[in-house]
Amino acid sequence: MNRCGMTGSQTTGRVAKLTEIWKSFGAIPVLKGVSLDLQAGEVHALLGGNGAGKSTLMKIMSGVIAANSGSIEIDGQALTHASPAQAQALGLYLVPQEAHILPNQTVLDNICLGLRPSPQTLRPRVEQLIAELSVTLDLDGQAAALEIAERQIVEILRGLVRDARVLILDEPTSALTPFETSALFDRVRKLQAQGVGIFFISHKLREIREICGTISVLRDGLIVLSGSLDSYTDAAIVEAMSRVQIGATPSRIREQRVADNTDAPRLSVSGLSGEGFQDISLQVRSGEILGLAGVVGAGRTELAETLFGLRHQSAGTVTLDGQELRKRSPRLCIDRGLVYLPEDRQQHGLFLEAPLFWNVSSYLVHRLPFFLRPGSEKKSFEAFRQSMGIKCNGAGQEARGLSGGNQQKVLMAKCLAVQPKVLILDEPTRGVDVAARNDIYNLIEKLALEGVAIILISSDFDEIEQLADRVEVMAFGRQGGELKNDISVDAIARLAFGASEARHA
Repeated sequence: MNRCGMTGSQTTGRVAKLTEIWKSFGAIPVLKGVSLDLQAGEVHALLGGNGAGKSTLMKIMSGVIAANSGSIEIDGQALTHASPAQAQALGLYLVPQEAHILPNQTVLDNICLGLRPSPQTLRPRVEQLIAELSVTLDLDGQAAALEIAERQIVEILRGLVRDARVLILDEPTSALTPFETSALFDRVRKLQAQGVGIFFISHKLREIREICGTISVLRDGLIVLSGSLDSYTDAAIVEAMSRVQIGATPSRIREQRVADNTDAPRLSVSGLSGEGFQDISLQVRSGEILGLAGVVGAGRTELAETLFGLRHQSAGTVTLDGQELRKRSPRLCIDRGLVYLPEDRQQHGLFLEAPLFWNVSSYLVHRLPFFLRPGSEKKSFEAFRQSMGIKCNGAGQEARGLSGGNQQKVLMAKCLAVQPKVLILDEPTRGVDVAARNDIYNLIEKLALEGVAIILISSDFDEIEQLADRVEVMAFGRQGGELKNDISVDAIARLAFGASEARHA
C-alpha cells in the first residue's frame, strides 16, 4: 500500500505496540522482553547508553532485523516478518542517524526513493515540506554533494513525504543548528496534531524536554524507567541510563587555563581562503578551547580540512609554533602536531572493517617499524581502552561492531596517539549518549589543561557555550564575529543568523 499523499488522520489511541521483544546475537542477549506502547500524537523519548539495545529495538520495529520472540503491531496491524517494505506499508518509517544516500541520484530522487507516483509528481509536496522546515536544498543537484547535515534533512524528508503514522527519529538533530532544530520541532508538533506517533531518540535532554511528553530508558536490554517525562529529573534519567550517578558536565575553567595567557599563539591562520571559505584569520593558544560556530554551509568543515591538508588553499598562511606550514598534507600536519578529528566517523574517521588497535595507530603507522607494529599497536590501544573507558571485546574487534559512542572514543584515541599540539575537533559528540558525551567533555577539558590548543567545531551551540573560552562565528564562508566575554547560545545565534540574514538582505 502506498501511503504517500495521505492528509494525516486525527485519530486517537495506540498506533504502535511492542510486546515482550527478545533478541540475542549468538549467546549474548541484547533485548530481554521489552514492551512499549506509542499513542497517536505522542512524542515518546527513547534513551539508553551505548549498547543498551535501543538501536536493535528500532531495527526490529522497522523490519530491518527479526526478533527471536515477541510481537509488534503498527496502527492495529501485525508486523508478521522482518521487512522494511511491510513496515512502511503499515505506516512506519525509520529516520536513521546515519543517512543512506544514493550519491549518483538527484536529491529529489533520494527523497522519493521507492515511492509512486514519480518524483516529479511528488515534487510540489517535497517543496512544501522543505519550506515548512525552513531549509534549503537543491532538489536537482547530485546527492553526492550534500553535506552531512543536508543528508540528515533528506532522511527526515523521506519520512515526512510518506505521511507515516509512526515515525522513528534517531538523533534527528545531531548535525542541525538550533534554527533548523526549531523548524523541525515545529513540523513535529504539526504531525502530533495529525495523530502521528513518534519515537524520538536523542541524547540532548534539553531537546527532549522541549518536544517529548513521555520517556522510556533502556539499560542492558531492559526498560528500567518509563512514564511521563515531567515525573523525572535529568539526574534521575542519567542515573537510570548509566547505573551510576553522573555529575554535571564540566564548566569552563578559565582561571586555570586561559585567563592572563600571554603565550604566543600556537596556531595562527592569516587571510586563509579555499573551497567554501574566504579570508579567515584566527589564532589559538596552548590550553585554549576556541569554538568555531555557524550554520550549515558556513564553511567550518572546509576550513578544518584545509588546515589539515585535505583540501588546497588558494591564499593565506598557516603557522604552527612560529613556523609556516607550506604545502600541507595530513602526514606533514600529523608530524608537526596538528591533528583533525572529522565529523563523520564512519565515512572519514574509522576503518570499520579493521581491528581497533589498527584504527588507533593508523595516524602513526608510518612511524612504527614493521616488526614492532602489532605489539606496539595493541599496547597503545589497551592504554587508551582503560583510560577512556572504551567498551569492546578486545583489541582485535572490528570497529564496525562498536556502538556510536565507543566508535567516537576510538576516533579520539586515534587523534591522541599522535600527542597533538593542536587538535581540531569537528562535531566530537555527534550521535553519542549522555554518558559518553560527559566523558568526551571531561577529556577535552583535560587536554586543554595539559596545554593542547583545541579548535572545537559544533552545531550544538549549548556545547560551544559550555566548553569554549572564545568563539569565532562563521557564515557563508566568512567570519561573522568573535565572542569572548559574552559566550551564550543567544549571542552565538545572533551572530550566526544575523550574518546569514545580512548576506541575503
